[in-house]
Amino acid sequence: MNTKKAFFILGLLLAFVITLPSAQASEKDQATKLTFNQSVQIPGRVLPAGTYWFVLADGTANRNIVRIFNSDKSTLYATVFAIKTESLTTTDKTAITFAEGEPMQPVTILSWYYPGHSSGHQFVYSRTEQQELAQVKHHTEMVSGRNNQQTAMAGD
Repeated sequence: MNTKKAFFILGLLLAFVITLPSAQASEKDQATKLTFNQSVQIPGRVLPAGTYWFVLADGTANRNIVRIFNSDKSTLYATVFAIKTESLTTTDKTAITFAEGEPMQPVTILSWYYPGHSSGHQFVYSRTEQQELAQVKHHTEMVSGRNNQQTAMAGD
């Protein structure tokens, strides 16, 4: 009886381990690698030109927490709150909406859309910043790369 129970538990553990990799698809965290050729502003921080990973936080009920890592994901630069935003179109490319500020100032990232999704993540700025951003020109860039997880991007 104990042997049957042990084999049953071992079988369940083996089944769990086999299905585990398929449950962690890359689309779950919408990991996107972005390279900027100039500084960009996000809520509370300016990121210097470089390569970053934008990743949805795991294990949260609110799927609109974006974590921004360095190019090899070894350093977390920022955790940014976002709200869900909708687009009338769906594209097979990553879409980033920028707000242009004063000359010689970094562009501000307003929202990020993962390829194939009509809903995106609009970064949450303070009320004062929102009023300032509403006054400036916005533009959206569609960018693509070698695969869905790596997207090359150059700011204007």
